[in-house]
Formats: sequence, C-alpha cells, structure tokens
Amino acid sequence: MDSLHFRCKDFSLCYWNPYWMLPSDVCGMNCFWEAAFRYSVKAQPVERMHLAVVACGERLEETVTMLKSALIFSIKPLQVHIFAEDQLHDSFKGILDNWSFLQTFNYSLYPITFPSENAAEWKKLFKPCASQRLFLPLILKDVDSLLYVDTDILFLRPIDDIWSLLKKFNSTQIAAMAPEHEEPRIGWYNRFARHPYYGKTGVNSGVMLMNMTRMRRKYFKNDMTAVRLRWGDILMPLLKKYKLNITWGDQDLLNIVFFHNPESLFVFPCQWNYRPDHCIYGSNCREAEEEGIFILHGNRGVYHDDKQPAFRAVYEALRNVFKRHYSEREFRLHQIANEAHGIVCARKGCSRRSSKEAAKDQMHNKKSQHPAPLSGVFSRYQVWPLWAQSHQANPMQFCRN
Repeated sequence: MDSLHFRCKDFSLCYWNPYWMLPSDVCGMNCFWEAAFRYSVKAQPVERMHLAVVACGERLEETVTMLKSALIFSIKPLQVHIFAEDQLHDSFKGILDNWSFLQTFNYSLYPITFPSENAAEWKKLFKPCASQRLFLPLILKDVDSLLYVDTDILFLRPIDDIWSLLKKFNSTQIAAMAPEHEEPRIGWYNRFARHPYYGKTGVNSGVMLMNMTRMRRKYFKNDMTAVRLRWGDILMPLLKKYKLNITWGDQDLLNIVFFHNPESLFVFPCQWNYRPDHCIYGSNCREAEEEGIFILHGNRGVYHDDKQPAFRAVYEALRNVFKRHYSEREFRLHQIANEAHGIVCARKGCSRRSSKEAAKDQMHNKKSQHPAPLSGVFSRYQVWPLWAQSHQANPMQFCRN
C-alpha cells in the first residue's frame, strides 16, 4: 500500500471513503487510473466462497440484482448456486453468461428438487420453493460451507466479511443467523408463535451461513424421539408434527431445530440482516447505528412499493448496474477501489485507517462534507452510487419513520 501515491495537484480533501465515492470523483480521472494500476493487488486465494439462492415465480430480477451487489463488493472468488424453476433457467443463462469476463465469478443452475414422497407439501410450504434451503446440505454434498440468502438481499459490503464469521464458530456451531427481532415488545415469535423457537425472539433465516459438513455429521436433539436424528432424517418428522402450528414455513422449522440445539447456532448482529422491521417502530438495531448496515433485506416487498423509499432507492440503483457492457478492466478497477477500503489520502501518499475511525469521521463530517444517504447522485460509472454510504450511515436516516 505504501507504493500507492496520488499525483493530484489540487487535491485538498483528506478523507476518501470508497463506499460513497470513487477516487476519480475526488482526484480526477487520470489520477484514478494511475492509482488503480499502481495499486499492488494480492493474488486471489484458491478457495472460493459459496453463495446459494432459491428463485421461483417472479424473482428473476431480484435474484440478478442481489448477485450484482455480491459481485461489486466481493474480493475473493465466488461460486454461486442458483436453484430455480425450469422456466427461469434460460433467462438466468442469458444474463449471467454475459458476465463471463469476471474471472472471480462462476455459477451453477439447479432444478428445484424435494424428496419425492413429499415434494408437493414441501414446495407449497410458506412461499413457493422457499423450503428448498433446508435441503441444500443434502444436495450440495461436496460443498463444505455455504452462505444462503433470500432473493431480496442486497450486499453493502464484501461477502468476504460475513464469510469470515465461519472462523468464529466454536466446535459445536454449525450455522449462523440474525435474531428475528431485537426488541421483544414488537417481536413476533415471543408474542404469537405456537411452536418452540430459538432464544428470546427467534431467528430470521433470510441470511444463513452454514458449515454444511458439520450439519451433515451432526445428530440433532428433538422433541419427537429420544434418539438424536441427522439432518436428512429430522426434517419430515418436524413438518408432520408442526405443520398446523407454523406460519413462516421453513424458518419456523429452523427455529424449532435450534431451540432444541442452541449450542449449534452462532448468532450474528442485526446489521448483517437489516430489515424494515428495524425501523418501522423507530430504530432498533444498535449495531447498525454504531457500525452501519452491512446486508440489506428488503422483505415485505419494500423494493417494489413506496413504504420504504430508501430500501427501494438502493434496489433500483443496483438493478441498473451492468445495463451496459463492462470490460474486465473496468470491473477490476471497481474491485480495486473496494479492496482499498479505509484509505485516507493526502498529498504525500496514503495510510490505512480502521473502519470504526472512518465511520466516526463520516458521521462527524456528513452535514458539511458529504451528501445525505440515497441522495440520488451517482458516480460516473453508476457502479459506486452514493447510496452505498448507508453502509456507515445512521439507520435513523436510512429508514422512513
């Protein structure tokens, strides 16, 4: 990083946050190109991160938009596993094959498959195909670890960061999710659930990080038999026992599993699964207030209505990325800018800075120096729009109260 210098004669702004501004917007285009190519990028590791999503019905556009956010911010190679209805396969191929210049991106398409004896029952559980996620450890037998996300997820920082949480699992933990609610007074599970659920307010399965090797090996405690059951053996008995008592389908089944096996779950903060619920009754995600929103979850259809304009603005900005053809060279420049996260630039060079310090500076200076989040002003590439500063912005400004 010491070799990176910006030769900008009129450059006086000492703070550069690549999440809201490209170097070219600060220094000028020539400076950006020179800096980008002088930046020494470390060799990509051989290991790939694995991302899975399930798409049925009218979820093509949401899924593609989620993938764009994943690719823009991620650094390590990414293998995407897309489970989709047969009629969507050609559409996915037509779009994703145009991204073949991205050397760090590969995808595989799979049909929707459930155990043959109960396929119809599983498919109609909650939303079409949603329960497919329960069977990923049994289908992707050669995948060690996996990040599953719903189609209405948007990444506001590299997948690498949530992927690194796998290293924080203790020896008994097999999966990680965020709480369904932070405030019990407005929680759903603790007020209405007719079945067991994890912790005080349950967990939300829209973002689920899994060590699938451990999931396949583990024998789970349950309330159906004194004998512990493996993952492939516990799902159908759970559905038969609780199908008349569950509301949110496979998420409820996961809550039941981890109610009986709490030692197996790693709970990450709400900023990794930030939903409209976190601000409908006032801001109630403390971690997001302090450190920013890392992953946006637009459930309740908020990307497609006017109830939460900020959520919709982020979605529409990302949806329009890759509308024109991007060369590998151009896209790599954006990744370089991302890898340079947290750099403070001055006339004589650059020095590293912690993300907390950067966030504190931005919150201190935002009124005078930075435009408001989601202001609608975009970078010249439309790949690094200003909405991304919500990554470090106060959720009270992000949500419509």
